[in-house]
Amino acid sequence: MAEGTEDALNFNLDRSNLYLEESFTDLKTGSVKRFSPVKTDGSPDKERHPIFVGQTNVYTPHGPLPIQNVITAKDLPQAFKRFPEAMQTAMEKLMEEAKKMREEKQPPIIQSPGSRIIVP
Repeated sequence: MAEGTEDALNFNLDRSNLYLEESFTDLKTGSVKRFSPVKTDGSPDKERHPIFVGQTNVYTPHGPLPIQNVITAKDLPQAFKRFPEAMQTAMEKLMEEAKKMREEKQPPIIQSPGSRIIVP
């Protein structure tokens, strides 16, 4: 891609929106990531609140399926407490999206009278 074109990628970090990422896991069920706001020098930014994200995997016949969701919480203990609910919500949303995709991709089967050829 040529520089200055509409398709050029912007790799500049948003220095007004920096976070320190920490991960907490039980090595079985999943993990909670805490994104603590920081200033450009790496010091804590007390004017913004941390963000918590839960992550887990659901094992399917096709392999592990990663699931993640933002956890609304004030602190880490509250994020741990709300982890199951956040993962359940993410799983339900994923199931709805999968159902919708299946419904949209199901073409009608058209059969011509007297023919055994099925046209998708």
